[in-house]
Amino acid sequence: MHSKQKAVTVMKGIEPIHHLIEGWVAAKKIPAAVIDIQLGNKLKWQSAFGNASLDTIFDAASLTKVVVTLPAIMQLVQSGTLSLQDPVQQYIPEFRHSEVTIEHCLRHVSGLPSVLPDFRERYKSLDIQQIFALELEFSPGERVSYSDIGMVLVGWIITRLTKKPLDIVAKEAIFAPLGMTDSFFNPPASLRERIAPTEWDGEKYLLGEVHDETCYRLGGVAGSAGLFTTADDLSRYARAWLFPEQHALLTRASVYACTKSVDKGRGIGWQVHEGPDSMMSCGPHWPSGSFGHTGYTGTSLWIDPALQLSVVFLTNGVHLGRDNEVKDLRPILHDAILDIIR
Repeated sequence: MHSKQKAVTVMKGIEPIHHLIEGWVAAKKIPAAVIDIQLGNKLKWQSAFGNASLDTIFDAASLTKVVVTLPAIMQLVQSGTLSLQDPVQQYIPEFRHSEVTIEHCLRHVSGLPSVLPDFRERYKSLDIQQIFALELEFSPGERVSYSDIGMVLVGWIITRLTKKPLDIVAKEAIFAPLGMTDSFFNPPASLRERIAPTEWDGEKYLLGEVHDETCYRLGGVAGSAGLFTTADDLSRYARAWLFPEQHALLTRASVYACTKSVDKGRGIGWQVHEGPDSMMSCGPHWPSGSFGHTGYTGTSLWIDPALQLSVVFLTNGVHLGRDNEVKDLRPILHDAILDIIR
């Protein structure tokens, strides 16, 4: 990976976090990482670990759901183009289940399966009729069951209504307005030296190819995955949720709707922390109302409105295999950050 500046420090007392992550890299719990911590509009700390640099580009995996698909669909809500209560079938007639709404998909209560039955078949062609043919596993709204398929459908709704591919919508409506200059789907080959490699596919480490198999089979662009980005870009994105009046993305009303209306630990798009029993990746002690999301490759973004705090933690943990320790490390990290902030 391309080597650049290793650390930007404005925040005092942050050394324990640096030592914590350095220790994880040394112990081979993670191969590399970049962290960005921002408190309010003034205090900020960034650092890179292992062979990463501050401008390393990571496969963000499921962060795509909240960084691209969520704001894009909420912009359509803001413009009056659709309602979250609209049936998916209204915009995708090929979808058979008339009872499933857009909001069901965003809250992961649609009843759709998590993935396709053959989702591990990375290099197998995908007929989208397979998605339309899927049966529901339970009645919509009955329970939370995380579904990539639901978010793929929301991405297709965005594409059909805007008449633009999702990656173009993302660039024009999200990345450009926020100055996210290092965010892409299907990043160009010229950026390969800056991209963190992910998993071994049997012949090579994936580098610049999306790790998620279904997204790969859909051409690298989907509502569920496909985003490649940097810690700095995600920190910029977090600001738009903390201070929506200062950014041309979402209204305060949209931010409130997504993060305050919580059902079974799910807001609209985001996971929302409801207290010590929530068992979320931010750990048990973050303030109720904090919201965030993770990515399977080893990425995460957590935002706390009460403290005006955002934490971006990007790793390529899956480079070490799918049975890695990132899930166990995230709560430790976020608890340690909270101890310093408070």
